[in-house]
Amino acid sequence: MRVSFKTFGKILQYGGMGLVIFFIFYFLTDRPEPQSHPRDYAEIAAEGTIRATTEYNSLSYFVKGDTITGFHYELFNAFARDKGLKAEITPLMSFDERLRKLENGTFDVIAYGILATSELKDSLLLTTPILLNKQVLVQRKASKEDSLYINSQIDLGGRTLHVVKGSPSILRIRNLSNEIGDTIYIQEVEKYGSEQLIALVAHGDIDYAVCDESIAREAVKTIPNIDINTGISFSQFNSWGVSKQSPALCDTINAWLERFRQQKEFQMLYQKYYGER
Repeated sequence: MRVSFKTFGKILQYGGMGLVIFFIFYFLTDRPEPQSHPRDYAEIAAEGTIRATTEYNSLSYFVKGDTITGFHYELFNAFARDKGLKAEITPLMSFDERLRKLENGTFDVIAYGILATSELKDSLLLTTPILLNKQVLVQRKASKEDSLYINSQIDLGGRTLHVVKGSPSILRIRNLSNEIGDTIYIQEVEKYGSEQLIALVAHGDIDYAVCDESIAREAVKTIPNIDINTGISFSQFNSWGVSKQSPALCDTINAWLERFRQQKEFQMLYQKYYGER
């Protein structure tokens, strides 16, 4: 399937994100890791700065000109503002790296929609749910007699699905492999995020990727040759994550979220990024 100039331009835009992320990582994070252990809320409040990490994509954290936007970026800044703290948020593509830097104290919060899997509950404290989301298969739209097209989950046997390194969707894919009684191969990608994987599918560099439905739906608006109609998981609530050594921080975020979600500011923020579907 040919890719239109508009689509190709979007692919280049997503490819350019890698350069943006490179400069963000090397210049905005050019500081020693602040702690050798996770901080709880008392330490954070005493310093006056709270640090988070997220994924670079158009819904979570996105640089447009001289402005940073994104649902999780704005939500995290609202939390810091209400608590009288300075917010620092840094995008990292690898979910594994986010976990590692949370545990060594570089970051206090993973401000990104995390699926509440049993595996993650063993290593993280997850906040009260923030968004409802699910994992979907991203593939190119079918042409006549296209042997690559996946019509249902059963057709995934023997195929290779690309995911962001350390993604919680890996556990779901493994369970799905057991459910269909066939091997589904998983290729973890460290240097790209979900939107970059979608662009690689659209361009024909890879055949399949798995990502959040919300990110895939946003991508469809400008990359029309992708298909996102095959679900990989059921709809599940997504949460932020903090270290198990930071229970007071988790409680503080939860209490704030319970109040903030009832306010007009949250409704406007949600509508801004997720309202038009």
